[in-house]
Amino acid sequence: MKLDILVFGAHPDDAELGAGGTIAKEVSRGKKVGIIDLTRGELGTRGSAELRDKEAAKAAKILGIAVRENMEFDDGFFMNDREHQMEIIKMIRKYRPEIVLCNAVDDRHIDHPKGSKLVSDACFLSGLVKIDTQMDGDDEWQDPWRPKLVYHFIQWKNLEPDFVVDVSGFMDRKAEAIMAYASQFYDPNSDEPETPISSKNFTDSVIYRARDLGRLVGVQHAEGFTVERYAAVDNLDALI
Repeated sequence: MKLDILVFGAHPDDAELGAGGTIAKEVSRGKKVGIIDLTRGELGTRGSAELRDKEAAKAAKILGIAVRENMEFDDGFFMNDREHQMEIIKMIRKYRPEIVLCNAVDDRHIDHPKGSKLVSDACFLSGLVKIDTQMDGDDEWQDPWRPKLVYHFIQWKNLEPDFVVDVSGFMDRKAEAIMAYASQFYDPNSDEPETPISSKNFTDSVIYRARDLGRLVGVQHAEGFTVERYAAVDNLDALI
């Protein structure tokens, strides 16, 4: 299956929090979108890996994406090294996305910038013809593939975006997908330990950030992204 957009997140729920509105909007436009989680979030204070697997599947249905996979890298301890890069290259060549979205370049959780750089590096390496890869159990060699665009969503830290996407009309879907992770976010009846993302203030802040970015560009809600290289447009009308 060829995807238009492939979204990587270090943990289940990263994609929804950082780009859930954009994902929902692109799906509504007929784009084929997939999500690949690097880890199962097994080191998370609340819930369990098994529970988060179920929550991720529920969120995927809410967003209407075409596919979701988990790399099962070690939460907290995966590295941006050859071994992990090769596994990401296999996924990029498998789905051949035009656009890749991935974690924030700088953030509170150490896995987020690690995941960001790992995916970005793998996107470049995936285009090199002298790197040979095969999917497990497949005798055929994969063809090189390099995504045209790599964008980084914004997470805990208030990074300044290089561009924003108008997601007005899609915030309800984003919020529903986020709350599919019931083990992780605000629940006044939960007996689980509190974490930085389990407070009502955190879930409120996700909505407020989208409102504030929307305010700055004259729309109801927006999501911000950063780029490593210049973001180019065909003409000035494309900036509207």
